[in-house]
Amino acid sequence: MSLFRRFMPGWSQARFTTWADVVVLFALMALIYVGAELASSAPKVIGGPNIKLTPVALPFYAALSVSRMAAAYVLSLIFTLIYGYIAAKNKRAEQVMMPVLDVLQSVPILSFLPVVLLGFAAIMSENIAAEVASIVLIFTSQVWNMTFAWYQSLTTMPKELQEASRVFRFNGWFRLKALELPFAAISLIWNSMMSWAGGWFFLMAAEIFTVGDRDFRLPGLGSYLQTAANEGDINAILWGVGALVLVIVILDQFIWRPMLVWAERFKVEMVAGESVPQSWFHDILRNSALVTWFNAKVITPIGERLDALSMRYMHSDSKPAGNGRWSWGSVASAAIVIAALVYGIYRSVNMLIEVSMPQWAEIALGLGATLARVMVALVIALAWTIPVGTALGTNKKLANWLQPIVQITASVPATALFPVLLLVLIGLPGGLNMAAVILMLMGTQWYLLFNVIAGAGAVPQDLKYTSALLGLSKWERWKTLILPALFPYIITGAITASGGAWNASIVAEYAKFGGKTVHTVGIGASIAKATAAGDFPSLLAATLSMVLAVVVINRVFWRRLYRLAEDRYRME
Repeated sequence: MSLFRRFMPGWSQARFTTWADVVVLFALMALIYVGAELASSAPKVIGGPNIKLTPVALPFYAALSVSRMAAAYVLSLIFTLIYGYIAAKNKRAEQVMMPVLDVLQSVPILSFLPVVLLGFAAIMSENIAAEVASIVLIFTSQVWNMTFAWYQSLTTMPKELQEASRVFRFNGWFRLKALELPFAAISLIWNSMMSWAGGWFFLMAAEIFTVGDRDFRLPGLGSYLQTAANEGDINAILWGVGALVLVIVILDQFIWRPMLVWAERFKVEMVAGESVPQSWFHDILRNSALVTWFNAKVITPIGERLDALSMRYMHSDSKPAGNGRWSWGSVASAAIVIAALVYGIYRSVNMLIEVSMPQWAEIALGLGATLARVMVALVIALAWTIPVGTALGTNKKLANWLQPIVQITASVPATALFPVLLLVLIGLPGGLNMAAVILMLMGTQWYLLFNVIAGAGAVPQDLKYTSALLGLSKWERWKTLILPALFPYIITGAITASGGAWNASIVAEYAKFGGKTVHTVGIGASIAKATAAGDFPSLLAATLSMVLAVVVINRVFWRRLYRLAEDRYRME
């Protein structure tokens, strides 16, 4: 409680909402309307290969799914670096961009799936539309936590490091390369791992989906697992999960673990840690003459060329950007956007009028039920991720053993195991409600765990030594060092975890298994039923209700704590 009181004095400093929230919500209404209009001209069958449930097909399916995940991740990383940088550096843009990010990360991916898919199918060939829609939807499951983490790193960077960059008169490129990216490296890598885990979670939905009488599917691990679940084929589910685990282990050993070892050099500390993470593949790369030659002959010259270009075309700056006035071009663009929004709002309102009062009452009841499940899942996640994540982030020997297990467990899509979980719980009192909470927890607790691990790993070793020299007890060390250092990371993880829990409600509250459909009261179930029936007015109403609820919670609660983390608990 003492820590809570320490956070609360600044509670009133954060703003409740901005005009940007309203504009973005209206834009969302207009976008859904446009997608629904495009959907009316979409073909009845989109891409629909027969998914073979034989183990022989799994290597090919795995390659297709990994390629889609990789394409979505590249898009996510580009978006993260650009969007988060502008929001952190430009105060005027931040007033619009962060509320927009709040809205976007709260939009349920599965309710937007029919809009994106059928919209693309109406304007491009079927095969291309299916692939592009799948990549875009995986992108939306990967990008938000990365962007929040990058923004949080930029806004909580120690002031003495920022002052040093001004003393050395770094321009934007040198500041990004030498200060900002290294400072954010650990957080970005852990959140990248989490983004891949989130992508696997929604892969089943992104590769096979039905909207009314329209069918959409792509060959891949996700469609394999979804088909096996629909047919109740437990053996095929186990084969698919086994192939997915193998892919995750390969990615961990050849990509994520070497990157974590490499990122250790960027920790902000005066003394080295007692132990460092190990990676056999990183050691191979470091000792490889071919890699050394490639770095000297290709990477270094490219870096030097970029440095020279930045010195020629970019000047050092020491003043924060974004305090200028609106240009005429900005005003004209804003006018065009406003005009389009007004038209979109008018047509969206006409669609919402078609929703009956009993349907609105069902949506309101479902919203309250889902909110309760989200809160329960988040409390459970906080209770175990903070101590476990701190142990993994501070004990490298323990992390070397457990990190691959955590990576694998986080990446196995809970939606693949949900049918088995339903078989166990469906006969118990409140079985589906319990199963829904468990599925939300399985899909969102990793956002918190990975951020806590990143935060604990970023605590400087010299501060740990200082707390030991002062003879602080374990509780005093937690209260004065560990929890304040973790606070920004906990908030970042909690924002994305709560948004993920709302998203997961769509598959947690409405499920099909073995030819049967089971559902419970919830906004996720309302969205899933409207999607399956092709009822676009109800889909629009339920989606906007969920988005509005998440945005209000973010603005009233999470964003206030985010400001406290930015103002009081930066590492300096």
